[in-house]
Amino acid sequence: MASLNDFVFKVAELPWEIDAVHALNYKTFVEEIPQHAPNRDRMLADKFHEENTYIVCVHEEQRVLAGMIAFRDSRPFSLDHKLENLDIYLPQGRSLCEIRLLAVEEEFRYTRITQGLIAQLVQHAIDCGHDLAVISGTVRQIKLYTYLGFVPFGPLVGSEDAQYQPMYLTLEAYQDLKSRSRSFARPMQELSNDDTVLFNFLPGPVECCKQVGEVYRNKPCSHREQSFVDDFQSVRRQLCSLVNAAQVEIMMGPGTSANDAVAAQLTLLCRTGLVLVSGEFGRRLVRNANGARLYFHTLEVPEGQVFDRSQIEEILKEHPDIGWMWATHCETSTGVLNDMDMYKSVCREYDVHLCMDCISSIGTVPVDLSGVYLASGTSGKGLASITGLALVFHHHNLRSAPDDIPCFLDLGRYQACDGIPFTIQSNLVYALLAALQTHDWEKRFADIRGWSRSVRRKLAEIDAPILAPDAYAMPSVITIALPPECTSERIGEALQRHGVLISYRSDYLLKRNWIQICMMGAEHKPVEKLVRLLKRELQQALLQL
Repeated sequence: MASLNDFVFKVAELPWEIDAVHALNYKTFVEEIPQHAPNRDRMLADKFHEENTYIVCVHEEQRVLAGMIAFRDSRPFSLDHKLENLDIYLPQGRSLCEIRLLAVEEEFRYTRITQGLIAQLVQHAIDCGHDLAVISGTVRQIKLYTYLGFVPFGPLVGSEDAQYQPMYLTLEAYQDLKSRSRSFARPMQELSNDDTVLFNFLPGPVECCKQVGEVYRNKPCSHREQSFVDDFQSVRRQLCSLVNAAQVEIMMGPGTSANDAVAAQLTLLCRTGLVLVSGEFGRRLVRNANGARLYFHTLEVPEGQVFDRSQIEEILKEHPDIGWMWATHCETSTGVLNDMDMYKSVCREYDVHLCMDCISSIGTVPVDLSGVYLASGTSGKGLASITGLALVFHHHNLRSAPDDIPCFLDLGRYQACDGIPFTIQSNLVYALLAALQTHDWEKRFADIRGWSRSVRRKLAEIDAPILAPDAYAMPSVITIALPPECTSERIGEALQRHGVLISYRSDYLLKRNWIQICMMGAEHKPVEKLVRLLKRELQQALLQL
């Protein structure tokens, strides 16, 4: 894609610009949205063409049309023919115009071009003396139109295959958006490649909802204030309710801190352990255990696979002194979701304490910690809050062990102090509280499952080699094992240049030539652009062989 610096917004006047408008009109409203019948010329002149003013975004030297939008102020509008008594739905005392035929070429979508077209058209409408515009917005882009300030009204119009939502935009709403938005506040000709909308598919940091961001920016308060203590206890109760745990201790730090605290607790059992390893994060549990000088065995399966019950039972029978088992729920490196229920069943049968790393699973899939001795989590990732709080869930009472465990990792001391033995950053707690209160968790789990099915299907269509089979795939993490001719670093950097952020920089990903697509944040991002870019990069790599 050429630099957006080389594109200009203008009224279409030249013959090639008008021809390009008709071609994009056909591509959008015949091939993509089946509103009109196909024709051999693959050109579609709008029925109001002679009355339309087309605002276009073009590269004048290369004669490339990136997008278009049409302005018209002659009644009856096209919407008058679709919706009886149009004016009863609209604010009174306004001077009306109509916005139509908003279309952007596929390779230029998910940039700020759409905002530029609308901004240029609104300025044209203002110059013509209008202060309200109506539009039939495709239902496929309702979220975009709403973001841009449009207000839906009336019933849907159009056919079953091409449905539209009538909407209007007032001058006041546009001016409010312009005052709040960085891209609208600058002249439209200053758009650049840096204005590409970022699509965050990273495992962290994740995108948070508006409420989380607002409370995180508030002035901090003392962790000893009674109002904060009350809210802190509310966070603990809501966390426990989410995962069916009796208690949770909240520490400052990343998820690794939670796992170190689990390891410290295991030292108090004075028992041999078993660590299950099926990927990078299983190996990190080994490092946590080694750091605590625990004595344990390891059981490992190839990356991308899951453990069979018989494998675990065999080692438990061989070593009857094993008293605890530690495993990942989601093996984030491979995108595998391990069978926690099976782990619980085996541990009950052999009287073994089960510990689980649930850092990537809590908040993205249903998690039931009943029967789990200790489990780690984090405020970031699936809970879609700000990273910085480490969580350890438990059901039993913990005893403080100041002679055996470093103070910061002594979970018994946390429990003895009602969860606040040391300073804790209030903004992180309130951000987590906002996330817990904002999300409908059942709906979120269902949405993530639907997202996963859709992404995996699209990736299969372009022959992208997904590591974890559908049977035990983690919905929120998809790991792609790239062929040797495609390096993960090159693919990751190429996508990033186009505003798509995927995980590829971790040492273990670079070493294995893997990339990851994750859905951990508060909002789902459409994956069409990601899949299109990935397909192109894979094809280009094959052509270079």
